[in-house]
Amino acid sequence: MLFGLRDRACYSAAMTAISSIPNLGPASEEAFAKAGITTAEEIRDMGAKAAYARLLQSGTKPHFIGYYVLVMGLQGRPWNDCKGEEKKALRAEFDEIKRSCFDSGLSEFEKMMDQIGLPAAKAAP
Repeated sequence: MLFGLRDRACYSAAMTAISSIPNLGPASEEAFAKAGITTAEEIRDMGAKAAYARLLQSGTKPHFIGYYVLVMGLQGRPWNDCKGEEKKALRAEFDEIKRSCFDSGLSEFEKMMDQIGLPAAKAAP
């Protein structure tokens, strides 16, 4: 389908800000913009896993709370609604995303240290 200039302006005006997703604000918008994602529709279309993977690939440091806040927001739920088995399942998803998008260049020792919350110090270049 071809769009004229007027049609394009109407189409992009219909796109909504990332901060329209519950739990996400200006900091999230900035991080997603660095990952090349600028609208709530893009996030909804790709889903939480793919959107979070793009964040990590663009240099955002992984943080479990950031992932489940995104998941809860896409479901229209408050961030602190994530509990019990659901939270455990989301942790497993987060760990897999992190492993595939962020941890790939780490040694086994660095991965282990990161897993227990003690990131190994990087050598100065």
